[in-house]
Amino acid sequence: MKEQSKRLGVEGIGSLMARLSIPAFVGMFVMGMYNIVDTIFVSYGVGSDGVAALSIAFPVQMILMAMAAMFGIGGASIISRSLGAGEQERANQIFHQVIWLVILSSIFIAIVTFIFIDPLITIFGAPAEIHTMTKDFLTLILLGAAFQTFAMAMNNIVRSEGNAKTAMLTMIISAVLNMILNPIFIMGLHMGVRGSALATVIAQAVGAVWLLIYFLSGKSTLSLNGFKFRLDGKLSLRIMAIGFPSFIMMSAGSVVTIAVNWMLQLFGGTLAIAVYGVANRIASFVIMPINGITQGMQPIVGFNYGSRQLDRVIRAVKLGMVVATILSLIAWGVVELFPSQLVRIFSDEPEMISEGTNALRLMLLAAPTIGFQIVCGGLYQALGQARISFVISLMRQIICLVPLLLILPQFFGLMGVWYAFPIADVIAFSVCFFILTKTWRRMLKNPDMV
Repeated sequence: MKEQSKRLGVEGIGSLMARLSIPAFVGMFVMGMYNIVDTIFVSYGVGSDGVAALSIAFPVQMILMAMAAMFGIGGASIISRSLGAGEQERANQIFHQVIWLVILSSIFIAIVTFIFIDPLITIFGAPAEIHTMTKDFLTLILLGAAFQTFAMAMNNIVRSEGNAKTAMLTMIISAVLNMILNPIFIMGLHMGVRGSALATVIAQAVGAVWLLIYFLSGKSTLSLNGFKFRLDGKLSLRIMAIGFPSFIMMSAGSVVTIAVNWMLQLFGGTLAIAVYGVANRIASFVIMPINGITQGMQPIVGFNYGSRQLDRVIRAVKLGMVVATILSLIAWGVVELFPSQLVRIFSDEPEMISEGTNALRLMLLAAPTIGFQIVCGGLYQALGQARISFVISLMRQIICLVPLLLILPQFFGLMGVWYAFPIADVIAFSVCFFILTKTWRRMLKNPDMV
């Protein structure tokens, strides 16, 4: 076992969390910046219609990311616990299985989406005037689907063996390259939204190659030796069961985006869809550092739970909860104090700034509760508790948010769409807190239940 994996069971929790979370934090921050810069260039190079087209296409990108997260996080959870228990061969077996699952699933999703691309864009809530633009963007994104899913899934695997630095560098390389290519393709070559999609595909392909080189170099605890096409049904189901909550959570993001776009089309039009695209990018950027903390915590929890060092598990979870909550409070303060300044980064259109300021403030009104929810869901995934993590993942977006999005606009019009987000956050936080208090002690008393 490489030194990077051994450290998970012996190094101090504080320094270990910093070693794993800071690279994840930096990587997620850079990726968040990429999403924001991408939207900025589309906004200034194409206009609000371009931003709306990106928002309409977002559900397909979310499905691809959800699939990658399901296999990557599910596999990472088993790999961390296998390494903690000294089962190197099993860890390699899981690693190989994840690679095949990612490749085959991404190709399948791309083919199905290509076949039904026109009706899907309509279902996603695209007004007629941006249908062609959305199709142009989505077609190129689908051509690079395998690169996106491979890079995202393998980053989770790399973190599971305790090497957060390589995962960070992968995200930085992809994001920086994307930010360089975006203005060249969108403005320099006048490719519009197609330029944004092409820049994304090239950046993701480079990230995927970078990770492949890492695994072939011998620097990883995991090995590609003996790699061949072999799908183990039982093993695949176990990986998917643990990672399924991540799939649901991110797929739920697609469902939410579709529901929001339909309500915005009914009560606000194309401008409102563009406003949501901007506000959603900012909200995603706010959440990314918290995801970084969670990703740093998960391999520590998984490895030490596998080696039955429960005191280290408790300390890692407590630290993750505290830091994530502090980050949530900071993000909430910035958004509530400077909403118009944040929206102005994306657009100089007065109407967009006015509507976006209002939407952003309301969407993140309950942001202080988000950190706890994300860490709580990540905790149960690291422990292999698929059912509990599944419930937590469903709670905010599917069980709470979607019904609120469909009901509140009937009474409050466009404002009802924005009201739905903080109400869903408060309800989901309450449920997460209840679940944690009911199950936490029981799991620690019986580690063999996982």
